[in-house]
Amino acid sequence: MKSAPFKYMRPDTLEEALSVLVEHGEDVRVLAGGQSLGAMLNMRIVTPSILLDLNLLTELSWIEEVRGFLATAALVRQRDALDDATVREHIPLLAQALPHVGHYQTRNRGTLGGSVAHADPSAEIPLVLATLGGEVELRTARQIRRVKASQFFRSALVTAREPDELLTALYWPRRNPAQRSAFVEFAVREGDFAIVAVACTLDAGTLRIGFAGCGETPQIIERTGLVDLDAATIQTIAREASAGLACQSDLLGSSEYRRQLAAVLASKAMSALTRETVHA
Repeated sequence: MKSAPFKYMRPDTLEEALSVLVEHGEDVRVLAGGQSLGAMLNMRIVTPSILLDLNLLTELSWIEEVRGFLATAALVRQRDALDDATVREHIPLLAQALPHVGHYQTRNRGTLGGSVAHADPSAEIPLVLATLGGEVELRTARQIRRVKASQFFRSALVTAREPDELLTALYWPRRNPAQRSAFVEFAVREGDFAIVAVACTLDAGTLRIGFAGCGETPQIIERTGLVDLDAATIQTIAREASAGLACQSDLLGSSEYRRQLAAVLASKAMSALTRETVHA
């Protein structure tokens, strides 16, 4: 299939892009990497009046350390983030997850900001951002605001972004030296969206486990005061965490299958935490 007709706009500056959103709002679809949007346009799942292509905006391609965070601008390519030494040092969980995102061809084009803005329930990048307690920067022609990832994802493909706002950056909390992290997922084929994905961190006795693919948004479970993650503790936490998940059924699996798979993957991820010395 081919997309419905639309007006194509490719601004040279961020100010121009924001002015388009102010004027046209709901009629606009924003193109970053286009790895999800392109297919949705061709299948006419979305039929925007205007396609706003951001790819000339080099001002949205930076990675910087900002007051306890590593900030990545919206157009940072997934491949570039995976290769970046600063990302590997300060956000190892993201570096662990990125090889699972699509295929190496799509990672060359796909962006961190585009994945978060798209908000697919099974996507790895939104899961990592939510598990780490990161934030999303949203900009209009008048103001800039930051929204916690836990509040940004509303439901499947629905976020807190307003029609005149543009996602311009992501803020990832920088890893403490003693923090450990692990990421696992199960998909039908390599490169497919995960049926269930699990991200977790352990830092000073606080364990955070994030689940994607189960419900419509990333779901985060936190446990504090942990002294040791022995085998019995891991099994108990995995069982209790998966029991509390909101799980959905589809052609790939029932809600009960997803809940059981979540428990297995959570156990695997926590076991990986006990084997690493600092971070994977």
